[in-house]
Amino acid sequence: MRESTPSIRPLIATGIAVVATGIVLATTWFRRDLEQQKAILNETLPVHSAWWRDNAKQPGELLCVAMGDSAAQGIGASSPNRSYVGVLADHVRLVTGQTVRVVNLSVSGATVALAVRDQLPRFEKLEPDLVTVAIGANDIAQWNPTTFEAGIRTIFAALPPHTLVADLPCFHLPHNEVKVAEANEIIRRVADEHELTVVPLHSTTKRAGFRSILTHVAKDLFHPNDRGYRSWAEAFLPAMSADAARVSAHQGAAVT
Repeated sequence: MRESTPSIRPLIATGIAVVATGIVLATTWFRRDLEQQKAILNETLPVHSAWWRDNAKQPGELLCVAMGDSAAQGIGASSPNRSYVGVLADHVRLVTGQTVRVVNLSVSGATVALAVRDQLPRFEKLEPDLVTVAIGANDIAQWNPTTFEAGIRTIFAALPPHTLVADLPCFHLPHNEVKVAEANEIIRRVADEHELTVVPLHSTTKRAGFRSILTHVAKDLFHPNDRGYRSWAEAFLPAMSADAARVSAHQGAAVT
């Protein structure tokens, strides 16, 4: 007479419960860690802002001005000068052989409307040799194309013709990319009306692929890290090199 085989159903149920518990615990840990990383980066906001204010006091033969949001501030980078703004300034120093003063007007969390309110009045008091503008990523969360275009038109109308404006970076997630595509169409169209150069930030960051979330993004899973900011700078470099050459040639002609 055979011994009765125990039912495996309780074992399966137990296994499922263990796996489910593990998933819940892992998800809870991930969310807590992500919030902690966001909090850590939030603490760097005043540090980066103060660094750029102090840096703006340094004299330079060329004046570079940046408008933007936390990406221009370099949040997520190991230091403020490793933001794309810092990388570009170092590049200009190298290719021109001149000293560079950087005035970074960007504000963490800025939308296009806030840039119009807070950054544009300060910009209009300056006479920059080189200008970069990368703004609009924060508008995607509460997307309003009418408000966005109105703000972009106000900003672009105040920019000198040699300004380099970036389209929005790739967000990789389909529901955001639909909004980004609409925003970038607006940016390119209005920039074309004002004969401004659009640098291909979206295609550059998209080329890095979805895996770039692991390699190019800071631990808050939003801001770029050092590698990510180098990628941002690469989008600007061809146009920035041409612009720097133009400035150098103009200054050389003025001297002679």
